[in-house]
Amino acid sequence: MDPITAASKIAASGMTAQSERLRIVSENLANAQSTGETPGSDPYRRKTITFAAELDRAMGGSPVQVSNISPDMAPFRTEYDPGNPAADESGYVKVPNVNVLVEMADMREANRGYEANLQTIKTARELISMTIDLLRT
Repeated sequence: MDPITAASKIAASGMTAQSERLRIVSENLANAQSTGETPGSDPYRRKTITFAAELDRAMGGSPVQVSNISPDMAPFRTEYDPGNPAADESGYVKVPNVNVLVEMADMREANRGYEANLQTIKTARELISMTIDLLRT
């Protein structure tokens, strides 16, 4: 496989991985205020995503793949809210271990990674087009 095509395929795998990362971040943000339904029950638990590069000898590179999506085992915060249906006997409610600022930073980073991979594909496409034009003349 030629290097330009390999670069495009690796960038495409990066875009797919960053897209999945954006989906996980969006899910975390959507559930940042989701408490349990019964007294003392656990709320939504933040999810994390891990990537791995798998060597592909035929491609001559290492495309990125999602290796694991797992729950973040950080402890839940508690808030005093005795009127909440999820409050325990003391009036405390467990709230998700989602930090909105961290999620927004992660979203921005994933978006930039996606855009960088997209730019790589655009550049590879331009190089292929320029090569074809040179061969025509």
